[in-house]
Amino acid sequence: MAPRIGIIGLGNIGHIHAEHLESLAAEGVVEVAGGMDIASEACEHFENRFGVRAYEHPEVLYEDVDGVIIATPNRFHEEYAVSAFDAGLDVLLEKPIGHTLESAERIVAAAETAEGNAMVGFLNRFNDAVKVFKDYQREGRFGEVTHVEANYVRRRGVPGRGSWFTNREISGGGALVDIGVHAIDLALHLLSYPPVEEVNGVTRSTFGGRDDYTYLEMWGEDTEGTFDVDDSASAFIRCADDRTVSLEVAWASNRPPTTEFVVHGTEAGATLDLDGNLTIYETSSEGAPHFTDATVTTRNRPPMRSELRAFVDTVARDEPPRLNTLEQGLVVQRILDGIYRSSETGRAVSVQGNALSVSD
Repeated sequence: MAPRIGIIGLGNIGHIHAEHLESLAAEGVVEVAGGMDIASEACEHFENRFGVRAYEHPEVLYEDVDGVIIATPNRFHEEYAVSAFDAGLDVLLEKPIGHTLESAERIVAAAETAEGNAMVGFLNRFNDAVKVFKDYQREGRFGEVTHVEANYVRRRGVPGRGSWFTNREISGGGALVDIGVHAIDLALHLLSYPPVEEVNGVTRSTFGGRDDYTYLEMWGEDTEGTFDVDDSASAFIRCADDRTVSLEVAWASNRPPTTEFVVHGTEAGATLDLDGNLTIYETSSEGAPHFTDATVTTRNRPPMRSELRAFVDTVARDEPPRLNTLEQGLVVQRILDGIYRSSETGRAVSVQGNALSVSD
């Protein structure tokens, strides 16, 4: 019998999850069992679009599902994740784990004693170009990967000024929390998740609060709500064995947009991006000294659909996920917190196990 999956949080992200689940349901591997949102109009819209029941209270949904996807604003992740764990369900938790480090730590602690398993929504690990890179990496093609330049920069891309995305009390942060979390996770994934030792960074709010903010399109709507978050960040992350990450993140900037990741390896390097492009750079003296640039072309399947298939497989097998663990999500959450602390103090932040401390 196919696992029955419910969705908590029926906004834009919840609908995107449901659309991909519909595609998987057509293959017979999952059933979209229902949804939940505190807004009655969101429930009605979800029911009309997907033909399944939606509820305003999670307990009713929990009775009829094997797992849930939590796609609420960040502040409410803890409430629903903990209650889903208490109900014995498997959970796919959209990134970041929580709106604060303390909330994320409580979620992870609850998961440790829960019957169900949990994944974090780092969908870019399921990008076909990333999968190809990782297979070549395991074969030793790149030698030792020592540094990743991680870029997730938009020219204009604030996801709705005045929405919950731009209210720090609800979101936990701005561009760094929204898209920087993806860049950090993917960079660490390309480095095979080494222990993090130190974080140094600066966050800025330059564009989003301006009356003359000019854009061509926006994910959400431009409203009169709060904008008290960062819209860009620059950071340097130092890991064990001198492996490093340089990070550039922006919702808005006066430069071309990019989602390029540049990987430095001792035997070969690579550039890849979130559009599925991958180029490998190698040198050789065979025959004559030469450079080789190899362009890799993939099917570029939707990474969220691949991520959801992995979650459904986790639910069906009743086994912990092979990727996107809560423990890795907590590492990313500590880095987010460290960058904000570093920006506030002007100093590097040391990461020692579970503890963060501002360097002297």
